[in-house]
Amino acid sequence: MPRAGTRPTSRDVAQAAGVSQAAVSLVLGDKWRGRVSEATAERVREAARTLGYRPNLAARNLRLGRTRTVLLVVPALTTEFFAGVYTGAARVASRHGFGVVLYPSPEGIGPARDPFASAQAALDGVIASSMAAEALTAIRGEALPLVMLDSDPAGSVGAATVNLDIADGVRQVTDHLLALGHRRFLHLAADVASWTFEVRARELAARLEDVPGASLRTARAPFSIKGAQAAAEAALSVAADRPTAVVCDDDHLAAGTYKAARRLGLRVPEDLSVTGLDDLALASAIDPELTTVRLDAELFGERGMEALLAVLEGRAPASGDIPVELVLRASTAPPHP
Repeated sequence: MPRAGTRPTSRDVAQAAGVSQAAVSLVLGDKWRGRVSEATAERVREAARTLGYRPNLAARNLRLGRTRTVLLVVPALTTEFFAGVYTGAARVASRHGFGVVLYPSPEGIGPARDPFASAQAALDGVIASSMAAEALTAIRGEALPLVMLDSDPAGSVGAATVNLDIADGVRQVTDHLLALGHRRFLHLAADVASWTFEVRARELAARLEDVPGASLRTARAPFSIKGAQAAAEAALSVAADRPTAVVCDDDHLAAGTYKAARRLGLRVPEDLSVTGLDDLALASAIDPELTTVRLDAELFGERGMEALLAVLEGRAPASGDIPVELVLRASTAPPHP
């Protein structure tokens, strides 16, 4: 019997049941059939119940080379979007007995330091969101299954890639503004080297290329409201051929554009239509409320975890980008004649 205050062990169960530790392992691992009798199995189960024995799953998983732990790597946690990604991934993981460790890269986009002394021994797989592929080298080595989120499928180093349909989101925004009559566009682009932002720029340019009378200027902004304000103010300060619509890569950049417009005496949307992308809480907190593209962060995380589980089980992950939705609010209107 275990000493008072100590956790019962498989040896205690074996002694109580009058069997070997190997027999306990077989019974509690549900591998006893054909090896021990039904009566012996029941005796072991009864001893375990009486003693309150619980297998040490962590030790067992380490012996099997599995920890049932997944690492989710995201850029620095500057928005609730990545909290949503984590929530979705953790929800699916918990249903399959996995835990998710969240690791925000200290540098945001860029090389991330290994958060474990030996990552390959501590993890079953990695999900990486919005990161350059080279940022993952230290963490995963070459042995861990990897699923990439927000990554170029053609050049992804992951065993699977899960994406939101960002290109369609940009198409929806552009078509909405064109239908309102806008032809002079400013793209306030995030100054971040990332495939997902390249998609935004490429799709916007392609959508406007064949529209008669359409023009497109681009201004790059740091990924912050203050940085966006400075970049937008500089781009909009010249009155001649001033854009009538600003397409922003993110809701934070749109908020910065609002502040720039007010500094310049421009009204949103009467003088300037502004759109964002993400549909963060910020989008309905600013005035006027922001027309933006809703990205389902939790579903994104769920799909990422489901893809990793498929890879771990040797199955083909589900294909197809996750649909996005244009949310029309008060920040867009027809341009002045």
